[in-house]
Amino acid sequence: MSRAPQGVELRGVEKRYGEVTAVRALDLEVRPGELMVLVGPSGCGKSTLLRLIAGLIEPTAGEVWIGGRRVDDVEPGARDVAMVFQSYALYPHMTVAGNLGFGLRVRGTPRTEIERRVAEAAAALGLAELLSRKPGELSGGQRQRVALGRAMVRDPGVFLFDEPLSHLDAELRLRTRDEIAALHRRLGTTMIFVTHDQVEALSLGQRVAVMDQGRLHQVGTPDEVYRRPANLFVAGFVGSPPINRIALARDAGRLAGGPFALRAPSGVDRATLGVRPEDLAVARTSEGDGEARAGDRGSGEAGDFRAGVLRVEALGSEQRVHLDGPGDAAWVARAAPALRVDPGDRVSVSVAWDRSHLFGPDGRREEAAPRPMPRPGSG
Repeated sequence: MSRAPQGVELRGVEKRYGEVTAVRALDLEVRPGELMVLVGPSGCGKSTLLRLIAGLIEPTAGEVWIGGRRVDDVEPGARDVAMVFQSYALYPHMTVAGNLGFGLRVRGTPRTEIERRVAEAAAALGLAELLSRKPGELSGGQRQRVALGRAMVRDPGVFLFDEPLSHLDAELRLRTRDEIAALHRRLGTTMIFVTHDQVEALSLGQRVAVMDQGRLHQVGTPDEVYRRPANLFVAGFVGSPPINRIALARDAGRLAGGPFALRAPSGVDRATLGVRPEDLAVARTSEGDGEARAGDRGSGEAGDFRAGVLRVEALGSEQRVHLDGPGDAAWVARAAPALRVDPGDRVSVSVAWDRSHLFGPDGRREEAAPRPMPRPGSG
């Protein structure tokens, strides 16, 4: 099974409902054979975009191209796509085999071809021994695999997934996500997967498209989106726990805020410093002289700022240390399980400046990493 994958291109696509704009002048290219994940908060327009590709709704403006042909006025059934929805939408009175082959029977596909495709899909998804069962006899994960198989048997050029894992529990989500990734590797078919779960997006997508309020903010590999976020929205949405941030303003030729003083890029009077939790190193301080205890971090450096510990989340492989600042909001640092800190302790915190980010007043990330400098009057 599986034929040549088809690319998908959106050119200036918009979708408006009266005064509400769900998708705004969006350009996106999905390469043939690529697994692209659309991610963003609820209501950002990602499911609308998927329905525009499928032909379930028409664009207000712009063009939709699939496999090198414009399909704006092509009916959904003739677009060479198959869609998997949040709900399984299985026929309860039919067996697994009946559900898998139903769409092919409606299209008048010969019986022998239906049987061949159903058998191939069932073998690929581990459903071969369940073909005679009905949906009510299946687990949630098995039902979702039947929904995937129903799309597979059509042998489409493009698979569209609209949050297909949202109804599964955590263990099944992980297992089914792995099955989808394995299915993509086997078939090599173009897949566009919609989710609001940024962990799901980073672990599944070859590339990730981050959306908000109908706009496309960034498209890149998971590592690019996480390590080089295009703007403050992407930096804050992608990552768990979220990126730590503090507002800075120009002061005596520096960008200053809380304990930080940074070199100011030309023309920047206001900015936001962003630091990922894993890019903070935490060390306890002794009660007497306030110096960092070398045994907790491997050095006696005093760090970039001091903070109080609000609470500690012990997660086995790591700890999440919640700190009282700097700035108005609490900060979070990732630390090794061996670090011994408790609520109420004072700690020294060091910033990995080469992996930190500076966002200008328009929210866009500055290309150069932040560079700290002493405040006026300091040594």
